[in-house]
Amino acid sequence: QVHLVESGGGLVQAGDALRLSCVASGLTFSSTGMGWFRQAPGKEREFVAAISYSGRTTYYADSVKGRFTISRDDAKNTMYLQMNSLKPEDTAVYYCAGRSNVIGTIYLADYNYWGQGTQVTVSS
Repeated sequence: QVHLVESGGGLVQAGDALRLSCVASGLTFSSTGMGWFRQAPGKEREFVAAISYSGRTTYYADSVKGRFTISRDDAKNTMYLQMNSLKPEDTAVYYCAGRSNVIGTIYLADYNYWGQGTQVTVSS
């Protein structure tokens, strides 16, 4: 059974940084495309960042490009999202996602596995 567990969320001020972690189990993590998505209150879940199995290919939403960095440590079965220069509009529940393919994509429907989410709140 696949489990994805996010951690690292919290309440911060605008301009601060946070690092989210996602620990995976029950799958061959090194062969799994991974992504981060987020959902703000009253809005649909949206793509944030994705990373392919090697870590060499990454994708970012325009809204986070230059501020967020996605990475992975296959030895620890863990994916990260370093979030710098946080803005109030980054406030959302952040979800870790994995798919049965080596390539991470920007499309929510491509992902088979989801974590429970971690809340990030950025105050102005």
